[in-house]
Amino acid sequence: MASPSSSAADPAQHKYLQCLTNHSSTPISQAIYFPTDPLYTSTLESNIRNLVYASDSTPRPLFIVAATHVSHIQSTILCCKAHGLQLRIRSGGHDFDGLSYVSPSPFVLLDLFNLRSVTIDVESETAWVNSGATLGELYHEIAGNSKILGFPGGVCPTVGVGGFLSGGGYGNLMRKHGLSVDNVVDAIIVDSDGRVLDREAMGEDLFWAINGGGGASFGVIVSWKIRLVPVPETVTVFRVERTLEQGASDVVHKWQLIADKLHEDLFIRVVLIPVPITSGDEEKFTIKAKFNALFLGKTERLMGLMDHEFPELGLSPADCLEMSWIESVLFWSNYPPETSTEVLRDRHPKPEKFVKKKSDYVQEPISKEGLEAMWDKMIQLRKPILTFNPYGGRMGQISEKDTPFPHRAGNLYKIQYSIGWKEPGVEAEEKYLGDIRRMYSYMTPFVSKNPRRAYMNYRDLDIGTVKRGSKNSYAEGKVYGDKYFDGNFERLVKVKTAVDPNYFFWNEQSVPVLPGKVEL
Repeated sequence: MASPSSSAADPAQHKYLQCLTNHSSTPISQAIYFPTDPLYTSTLESNIRNLVYASDSTPRPLFIVAATHVSHIQSTILCCKAHGLQLRIRSGGHDFDGLSYVSPSPFVLLDLFNLRSVTIDVESETAWVNSGATLGELYHEIAGNSKILGFPGGVCPTVGVGGFLSGGGYGNLMRKHGLSVDNVVDAIIVDSDGRVLDREAMGEDLFWAINGGGGASFGVIVSWKIRLVPVPETVTVFRVERTLEQGASDVVHKWQLIADKLHEDLFIRVVLIPVPITSGDEEKFTIKAKFNALFLGKTERLMGLMDHEFPELGLSPADCLEMSWIESVLFWSNYPPETSTEVLRDRHPKPEKFVKKKSDYVQEPISKEGLEAMWDKMIQLRKPILTFNPYGGRMGQISEKDTPFPHRAGNLYKIQYSIGWKEPGVEAEEKYLGDIRRMYSYMTPFVSKNPRRAYMNYRDLDIGTVKRGSKNSYAEGKVYGDKYFDGNFERLVKVKTAVDPNYFFWNEQSVPVLPGKVEL
């Protein structure tokens, strides 16, 4: 941990340390890391999930507060305000464009990884979970207390709960139980004045806003009370692959027509990957379509549904594996069979790489000719991977106004564009960013329009940013705000203006305040 002596090595550090100490009701010096501290770099880099933001040129925080108590959060907010510093808030570090731990202005990193407790109440089928916990830690605790309860969270266990929930996180239970935020019943937030508020104290408008509107725009969310959902003791999973030579075009086209209409117990994701094939001495490329599924039931019932609704996939009982819900979490995370669930508590199981993500929503099926042209573009670029996530079921029954997340009825599926690389340097970065942007541009005719919708948790600065202190922050914010929140953007702006009129909680894609209301 940080040491008070190293933390106060110069007058500026001493000034910040004194302020933090004065405003904290519990000892805080051991939670502070200045650049002179030997643990500063390892603490900063421990939750950087995208190597694009780990270079020597990436701006670094003036200091890090690895909070262990809510009073540390309060004092950090108050001292950042007092000294005119930006605040960045990190729970798991999966913000794809680095906004949770990078800023162009002098900033402080408030890291929540120490605040990771999970308390399960099986009788009431609820849980309190701190924002610094990972989804894997949450799932592990749920499964340790019940075999018939789960939570509709994401399929990546290392994602932090705080960012996941506040951005409207989804997973493979969404067609049955909706989004994660459709199952949040309370929360604890520290606002821009350092007040600690629960749902009753914050009011329904602010509670609504943090459930999908991006918590970092409104305060620091310390913990969440979530509703657990029933899961059967036995679920079924499968992973089936088809290449173009094996008829993938027909199968993907049929998937588009039925994926949102299948029984809500069945979630089938499609991952589309350009892969090399050898033809004589020449290396060519094709598209491999991976159909990954979770079914809330046994193989026999699944086969009846698939034979009736989706025979084109050619699923057989031999493709199916029956297991518990918690074992399906491991399957979806690509762990080998018989892996212990203890791996879900590992916050850093895999090496990181350079990545870029983008998103789209599809509201009309893409024709078979359109899909084939899309394959040609993917083969030309070779690197971008597209993932189709089906909607329908419970997602079509919840009003788009119930939470800030608006992408409900009328959406067939969401597209995630993903590109990853290992080569460092500006040249490689520009090449791969160019590739994914070209793929995204190519898809324009096939996706939602006016606005072209996007998913906030697939953070994408390409679709718009707001400048700090800009007199046009509302207009700038509306560009990306309409894409992320559609008709809910205006309500978010009103909430932001009411609870943070001085625009303290700012980042390049935060919810702006109403024109003329900000006092910098």
